[in-house]
Amino acid sequence: MLSLNREDFSLKTFLIAAAAASITATTAFAAGHGMAPMVDAADQSVSNGVVSASKVMAPANGWMVVHRTDSEMKPGPVVGYAPLREGENTDVAAILQEDVATGDMLMLMVHGEDGGMSTGVFEYTLGAKEDGPIKVDDALVMKVITAQ
Repeated sequence: MLSLNREDFSLKTFLIAAAAASITATTAFAAGHGMAPMVDAADQSVSNGVVSASKVMAPANGWMVVHRTDSEMKPGPVVGYAPLREGENTDVAAILQEDVATGDMLMLMVHGEDGGMSTGVFEYTLGAKEDGPIKVDDALVMKVITAQ
């Protein structure tokens, strides 16, 4: 038969309550601080043929795609891309596949790795569904920069 004295019961009650509070606090912190998909990049020189983002949060494996854009802020032709891992990616660099001039606006956008014929092969063309852009609340996950 198990017997508990008053001190044992108080200590066990305290430890159970502390563990429950810790689990609740950890869950609330994670939910409140979840890293939403995003792109962080700044205006930069592209004279080396590369454009980069300092940080990209991806909801799944996919791509950081570099589109041309202009003052209308609509994605235009793809001029480069780089693979992304699910989660946080830092210093993501995409090799530009055509010349970009100083003053050109570039849209760095998160695309998925879905719907194509091959995994690990970027298959998107403007307007296609394969490896297409992801959206959060119907908004593209992207950052517009200006080539320096």
